[in-house]
Amino acid sequence: MPIVDVVDAQKNKVGSVDLPNEVFGCKPHSALVHEAVVMQRACVRQGTASTLRRGEVSGSGKKPWKQKHTGRARSGSLRSPVWRHGGTVFGPKPRSYAIGMPKKKYRAAIQSALSAKVAEGGIIVLSELSIAQAKTKLLVNALSQLGIAGTALLVVADQNSHVVQAGKNLSHVTVLRPEDLNVYDVLRCHSLIIPRAELDRVKEVWS
Repeated sequence: MPIVDVVDAQKNKVGSVDLPNEVFGCKPHSALVHEAVVMQRACVRQGTASTLRRGEVSGSGKKPWKQKHTGRARSGSLRSPVWRHGGTVFGPKPRSYAIGMPKKKYRAAIQSALSAKVAEGGIIVLSELSIAQAKTKLLVNALSQLGIAGTALLVVADQNSHVVQAGKNLSHVTVLRPEDLNVYDVLRCHSLIIPRAELDRVKEVWS
């Protein structure tokens, strides 16, 4: 069972905590994590590219000239793909790139990603995560006191609205509920910050 230090807002050690072995003590599975990331990125991909087929471009449907005895190649429509301003052949149309993944596999991928983050020392357990007002400057100061320089993922409860609001203005900070934890955000953050009070909820959701 992984044991990590619990620190306060000034990064002073105030205790230690045993992280749930079911979530933070699993053997990393790189192939499963990769599959989860591919699934997530595919699901957010916008399939909005669209081209016009020969039946959709503007132009007459009249035959440009008679079939024979003109000395020119036969042609039946101005909207033919071989003509300028004609339709596109096999061009993209709006579609969904989303793919699925079984819930049990995704849960295992989350556990693997969290366990890897513990192994590399990227998890910080706070005694309490709160700011007095929903101001971005206050959150920036709180993170700087913790020595957070890169990207950070904050796990907060629903009622912690000040942190949620303040984090929206910071491109390098992501604020999520325990239920919304995902493999991609866990992997891309340098520091995963979890208040001690939220550990039980993380275990409940992802074990």
